[in-house]
Amino acid sequence: MNLEKATTSEQTAIGIAHSKLILIGEHAVVHGQPAIAIPFPLVGIEAEVEHVPGTIKLDSTFYHGPLELAPETLSGLVNCVKATIDHLDMPNKDLLIRIKSSIPPGKGLGSSASVAIAVIRSLFAYVNYHYTDDELLKLANIAETYAHGAPSGIDTLTITSESPIWYEKEKPMELIKPSNDFHFVVADSGRMGDTKLAVDSVAGLLRSAPKRIQSRLERIGELTHQAKEALEKASKQLLGNMLNEAQKELEALGVSDAGLNRLIYFARQEGALGAKLTGGGNGGCIIALARNEIHSRQLSEKLKNFGAHAVWSFVLRKQD
Repeated sequence: MNLEKATTSEQTAIGIAHSKLILIGEHAVVHGQPAIAIPFPLVGIEAEVEHVPGTIKLDSTFYHGPLELAPETLSGLVNCVKATIDHLDMPNKDLLIRIKSSIPPGKGLGSSASVAIAVIRSLFAYVNYHYTDDELLKLANIAETYAHGAPSGIDTLTITSESPIWYEKEKPMELIKPSNDFHFVVADSGRMGDTKLAVDSVAGLLRSAPKRIQSRLERIGELTHQAKEALEKASKQLLGNMLNEAQKELEALGVSDAGLNRLIYFARQEGALGAKLTGGGNGGCIIALARNEIHSRQLSEKLKNFGAHAVWSFVLRKQD
């Protein structure tokens, strides 16, 4: 399925978007350090826009009804839809927007950004208008600001990419080209995290103990640089070590919890080269680096049996 294409007919249009994972650098990226994020194609969003007379309505798992009456939790999406309609100079009526998602929300997988991007793509397709990357990112970041307060922008960039990205605030995005296949396992703790709350808590720590917390954030930045080198030089052992070291810093920042730690330590015990939380933390998912394809399948099964709510294994492919 080509994520850049959307199908359209006279009365309907569809936009889709995949998910994302932060490999390393979460939280530090908000404070000027680099992060590496990777597309996660195993889960995603499909948004369908249909001509239905009357007010604009949303149809999703969380809410069905008029856009104007959507709950506060959907305010980011509501404002994103309004901004996109305004940008396209569309009438503010006669639309039903259906959202189908396979991304578990609140798990650090970029659910809010994926929804926004899929909906934006569907609205552009509905009026048969081709968007630029800048238009897509600018409109999607409206939703992200509501979801995360001060978003880094990494979610929207990764969800619109098919390659791993190197991200630093206020610097051009770089694509990373892995020189080998890397096998990962993602396990869902079953508990929702709150990225905005976690970001705010780290910001609070930084205000109360600036030297100590800044050194932790800078350490995550150093580890991220080494992780990039590991991807480019196909050093699985080095990458695993960097993931483990980053997890230590995230624990020190208070964004990992007992449930995540339990899954992380189990994955390492079962041979993972490295494992850490991914995303905001305090709930959500972990990511583990497996030794190879066979080990990835074995580790997935063991994490399921250990009690992970859901498990996905996927390959970050070598890129020439």
